[in-house]
Amino acid sequence: MGATATYLPTKRVKDLAQRSDLWGAWLTFHVWAVIFGSMAMFIIFPNPLTFILAFLLVGSRQHGMAILMHDAAHGVLFKTKALNEFVGQYLLGAAYGGDMMSYRKYHLKHHRYAQRPEDPDLPLSAKFPTTRASLRRKFIRDLTGQTFLRLQLASRTMSKGEAPVIEGSDAFQKSSPWPYFIINAFLLAGLAALGYWWVYFALWLAPLMTWFFFVLRLRNIAEHGMTTNDDNALTHARTTKANLIERIFFAPYWVNYHVEHHAYMYVPCHGLKAMHREMLKAGYLDQMETKTSYLNVLRTAAPA
Repeated sequence: MGATATYLPTKRVKDLAQRSDLWGAWLTFHVWAVIFGSMAMFIIFPNPLTFILAFLLVGSRQHGMAILMHDAAHGVLFKTKALNEFVGQYLLGAAYGGDMMSYRKYHLKHHRYAQRPEDPDLPLSAKFPTTRASLRRKFIRDLTGQTFLRLQLASRTMSKGEAPVIEGSDAFQKSSPWPYFIINAFLLAGLAALGYWWVYFALWLAPLMTWFFFVLRLRNIAEHGMTTNDDNALTHARTTKANLIERIFFAPYWVNYHVEHHAYMYVPCHGLKAMHREMLKAGYLDQMETKTSYLNVLRTAAPA
């Protein structure tokens, strides 16, 4: 059974696939509130521990923006189309350097050809399993900003019509760089007006250049690394059980329920946990690719 297969009763799926402007507004508010709240925490209680916590939270919620933009790219973050398009493109995507319009074309191709030769994301998952040394080098590149810098080079290369220099950089291709510059200029100006211009560089740009890409790589490995290369949505994607700490730092907004997303890509993120329960009740657990934690994913990705 492929991604178009019917796993659950149509009525139940329709219930879970209901779009909501209220949910979209709450999730958008939440992601920005955690970011600004984290910044405020360090400003009010400045010490190394609060800085590290704020740094990790901001980078994780920048990743959360990418998750919510992904929902908007599927047209399911808001019920109102105009809201979905505006928020997804400008308040979520542009803030961290994404472009929802370009991403949508890229990502829908991924769903159509998941884990098959035509899948644009296949190079990201095909390199796993690998060695622990190789995985460590990848994470070091992420955490030292090398991945960010290579992505900027790739974006310049693709803007000239040349092939991307790193795998997966197509997902960050922009139709125009101006939304990113404008949103970030507003962010910098707002922090400067409050007397905290340095927060933009220390607790926005720095996490975006480092922790964001570490979490993004971990998520990519968990979602499709070491899965099947066929059209079976239950096995060419993976659902990873996430505890509270993992949900905060690695898997916000139910992104860990990836089998469910590939089975029914038009179900909003806030419906995926319920979708998971329904699929378990329907008896699909033994047929689904799952892991009990992100640590177990890494152990599988780099066994030695």
